[in-house]
Amino acid sequence: MINFAVIGSNWITEKFVNGTLVNNDLRLTAVYSRTLKTAQNFASRFNVQLCFNDLQALSQCDDIEAVYIASPNSLHFEHVLLMLENGKHVICEKPLASNIKQVEALYQAATANNVILFEAFKTAYLPNFTQIKNNLYKLGKLRKAHINYCQYSSRYQKYLDGENPNTFNPHFSNGSIMDIGYYCVAFTIALFGKPKHIQADAVLLDSGVDGCGSVLLNYGDFSVTIDHSKISNSDLHSEIQGEQGNMLIKHVSECEQVTLRAESVTDITLNQHENSMSYEASFFARQIKQGKMDSPSVERSKITSAVISEIRRLTGVKFPADNQ
Repeated sequence: MINFAVIGSNWITEKFVNGTLVNNDLRLTAVYSRTLKTAQNFASRFNVQLCFNDLQALSQCDDIEAVYIASPNSLHFEHVLLMLENGKHVICEKPLASNIKQVEALYQAATANNVILFEAFKTAYLPNFTQIKNNLYKLGKLRKAHINYCQYSSRYQKYLDGENPNTFNPHFSNGSIMDIGYYCVAFTIALFGKPKHIQADAVLLDSGVDGCGSVLLNYGDFSVTIDHSKISNSDLHSEIQGEQGNMLIKHVSECEQVTLRAESVTDITLNQHENSMSYEASFFARQIKQGKMDSPSVERSKITSAVISEIRRLTGVKFPADNQ
């Protein structure tokens, strides 16, 4: 068993911990939160006794081998680096860091300290994502793809009311492309690799982050259009088009349904566990057992960060972390 701790006590942390219960390779051993009471309340749900409100103490605890990090985006870099330098394996929620400079530095630190660093981008480890990859050839020569993820944020009204929620605050390295837009970019990179050229535009909010935007990734004779938004909704599926057919994907982050339209219309969807984070948890544990980071995952993580950093440059989205 691999004893792990969590940094953060929100809903996504709880979902990840529940995902580890699907596979018994990971065992929740400790909880960190800024206040000890919050950590204790979260820990009590899983019968965990070890709680921290001191990150340095957590990083030096010999009872912990790995750490799951789900703190605000802007804190990922310092939290991940501290754990890596103290010999902890780390799985960190996407985005791994605020920009490509930080991402490169974190992977260098992981290598230097002989530990695993893994970005928690769940989509690439889903059975239905594998179905998409394995059936792309049936579309013939690929020509176009439209990757869509637009979801009205539950926190947008707070922003409109004059509050400054993390979701729309540049000090937390947030905004549409860093949140749900990340799924679209990483999904594309995981399937098709590094694009040859990037174009992007966005609607910037007064806070300085993007509320929504569009991206065009050019692969030569194949292009991918991405639409992302946190200030509007869409029910459109994502689509990949080839000269011999097309493929529809429902909810790109979860790959809930995959329909192949080639010689005939075929539903190629596989059953997936209701907790989609269970797959990334298992993949993280497997890397620790093997003692080696998965090279394709590292490459995808770096390219995705580089592409999003360029998208932000093109659209004028700047974070305080970019000046560090």
